[in-house]
Amino acid sequence: MKKISVSLDDAAYDAAVEQADAEGMSLSAWLSRAALHEARIAAGLRGVAEWEADNGALTAAEVAWADDLLGHPGPAQQAS
Repeated sequence: MKKISVSLDDAAYDAAVEQADAEGMSLSAWLSRAALHEARIAAGLRGVAEWEADNGALTAAEVAWADDLLGHPGPAQQAS
């Protein structure tokens, strides 16, 4: 484990503290989990971009299938 010092603007600090408290976690643990979550999302998006570069853009049906598989609302569901 690395011990580091970070600077957060007031809004980010307040939001992080509120969420950590709500989840019964230390601020350090919450920030660590949030950083890993964002890194995984970024890696996934890079993977999709690489796949699309080799195979062409995903179709609307493929995106809808993935949204359904992951339990994510698609664009049409988010608008309602």
